[in-house]
Amino acid sequence: MKSKASIVSIVIALSVFIMLISCGKQKAEWKGTIEEENGVTIIENPKEPIYGEDVFSLTEELTIGEAQGGEEYMFSRLRNIVVDDEERIYALDFREAHIKVFDKNGDYIRTIGRKGLGPGELSWPVRIFYTPQKEIMVENVMNRRLIFYSLEGNYIKSISTVKLFLLGSTIDSKGNIIGLLRNDKNEIYELAKVNPDLNYLQTFDSSPYPDPQAFNPFYPIIKWVIAKDDSIIYGYPEKYEFKIISPEGKVLRKIMKEYNPVEITEKEKENGVKGYTQSLKFAFPKYHSAYQSFSLDEEGRIFVQTWERTENEEGNFYDVFNSEGKYIAKIFLKFSPQVWKGNKLYTIEEDKDGLQIIKRYKVNWNIQSSR
Repeated sequence: MKSKASIVSIVIALSVFIMLISCGKQKAEWKGTIEEENGVTIIENPKEPIYGEDVFSLTEELTIGEAQGGEEYMFSRLRNIVVDDEERIYALDFREAHIKVFDKNGDYIRTIGRKGLGPGELSWPVRIFYTPQKEIMVENVMNRRLIFYSLEGNYIKSISTVKLFLLGSTIDSKGNIIGLLRNDKNEIYELAKVNPDLNYLQTFDSSPYPDPQAFNPFYPIIKWVIAKDDSIIYGYPEKYEFKIISPEGKVLRKIMKEYNPVEITEKEKENGVKGYTQSLKFAFPKYHSAYQSFSLDEEGRIFVQTWERTENEEGNFYDVFNSEGKYIAKIFLKFSPQVWKGNKLYTIEEDKDGLQIIKRYKVNWNIQSSR
């Protein structure tokens, strides 16, 4: 007859085996709090996420770019990329002032735009955006215009932004423009929505100009990203807090997280003053702001780029929140994410020779429940 201890051991072993088979994904409990205040859901998150490091992984699928070979696959200075619904990749080359288009297999299709100041031409293009209207919008700094192309590369129109100093423009499903406006009169940056004629529709929030008498190259400024349903995630990173607002500007959720401030290093200070006039007087705070930027995937996960880095200062850590605002994971990415789309991540990286390349990864999440 088997002893009680042996029977208990067998039962435990069987329980673990069954659990491993039926729950191949991580399951954990969230330890934050949720409250309602004046119709706003307030989510307070602890420092530690729900899941461990192994909850997230990437599998490399595609690389575009080469040092030798056809010019179609060579880049001078990539600024950003976007991906359309057919998985075509649009890569903005700032130095060449054009956009190269590749299919989902990485094969070159066409080049959109060229250097110049004429209709449909580009000078100092800093950013592209794939609009809900299935067009490619280019933010062109030199002549203060937003330039629109069809996905086939045909020039559609341009909108002059001379009367408004717009930064980081995005387009919602109604064709309105959301961006950061420089309000010199009040010395603030405003996160605002304007119509295609650049008439104000509403202002969501604002942040102050940096102090010109004691300039801080790391001064915080409003960060934001627009979601598929036209809601906006934004925050002023003076503290670790951000909001989700409806297309009409109603605050739906306020999300907060405990965090440890990251000190600004001497190397960062040296790099921070580069490019500025020597007559400026600099004033560096001890710590960085709470975070750097936001990005979104199609599942509504919010990726918050923090200032945390590894010892060799490569890449960044990202705090990941689910669509409810719960802090679910902390992940490390060597390069900033450009696009999260269709369970894929697209990035701009450098090869061993320092040449820019585009990569696509399959995103793997090992999550069962976030309750």
